[in-house]
Amino acid sequence: MKITEIKTFCFFDESRRKYLIVKVETDEGLSGLGEVGISNWGGAIDAAVHHLADLVVGENPLATEYLWQKMFRRSFFPADKVYSCALSAIDIALWDIKGKALGVPTYRLLGGPVRDKVVCYPHNGGANLHELVQNCEETTNQGWKFCRFDMPAQLDVNDDKPYASLLEPRESIELAVEHVRAVKEAVGDAINLCIDVHTRLDTTHAVQLCRKLEPFDMFFIEDPLRSENPASYRTLSRQVATPIAAGEQWSSKWGFREVIEEELINYARIDLCIAGGLTEALKITHWCETHFIDIVPHNPLGPVSAAAGVALCMSALNVGVQEMPRAPQTYATELFPVQLNFEDGHAYPQELPGLGVEMNEELALENSAPLNGWPPELHRRDGSFNNW
Repeated sequence: MKITEIKTFCFFDESRRKYLIVKVETDEGLSGLGEVGISNWGGAIDAAVHHLADLVVGENPLATEYLWQKMFRRSFFPADKVYSCALSAIDIALWDIKGKALGVPTYRLLGGPVRDKVVCYPHNGGANLHELVQNCEETTNQGWKFCRFDMPAQLDVNDDKPYASLLEPRESIELAVEHVRAVKEAVGDAINLCIDVHTRLDTTHAVQLCRKLEPFDMFFIEDPLRSENPASYRTLSRQVATPIAAGEQWSSKWGFREVIEEELINYARIDLCIAGGLTEALKITHWCETHFIDIVPHNPLGPVSAAAGVALCMSALNVGVQEMPRAPQTYATELFPVQLNFEDGHAYPQELPGLGVEMNEELALENSAPLNGWPPELHRRDGSFNNW
């Protein structure tokens, strides 16, 4: 069996959420799907996918490790985030093909199953505290065992610039404590709480936030620091007791090296669609196991990313929880007519060969989206830029 072509599809679903999907085709009629982790960089990543296709087309799709090494190292310079996103999507698609070729779900090829189902957390939110609490109560009533929401920013009503909100660290810290307290009172102690700082704080303010949230028994604080310098987690972890989750912006095992070996985080936020696909994520996961670090796969994307993360979780012992923004089979069902199974806050893989996800290629082309884009912008009151 040989790879014959690699295609990309960029499209919107019914809620205008954008997807960048990679499809790998073979000469035996089998194909696989992968998903790109940074869709706003779509133009550059799309070009990288087709550049990497020069190395992959004509090769055996089952040779996942060989092809990973070739894509990562062939240019002499190691793959950066743009190329690692492209590589990740191709790698996930190859594992999809491998499962189909061997007639088994992909997670069984990774060593699974070690569990029957994978616990997940949703994306909670609202325009104000009342709506946030209401949304957390709704997901709790639906059977989810977690509530996860963003560190709050403040609306700048006097702002005449083209962005919606600002973030002043000390003020946002106090708002975060207020939000956590209100959600905790609404959903009770049985529900695990997580807050995503989204790399918005420096070390000093991250320490302050973690200490103020210690009385609420948080499951974790997510991405409290910017990701460029993993060594900064040494300063943070030595001063706080609140569990720390980080890693969604690191693009290979080397980004995780320091925080794993020095045990600076409690949960590894591996993004399979950025950090090298299933091939690399499996290595990071087993490495974490030797340091008693659980994984929390990052998945803000769609059904393909979700299925890849759940496949990894089904086969790994050290799993904390799987990110699942929305319950599978409740969105984009025409675009992705086959998705994960889901019930009571838990994902179940389809017992189909491969990842168990199908895409309506014709409909995806009809709902095409621009490759490039930008997320919203945050700023301080003095007009300076802040991480979104």
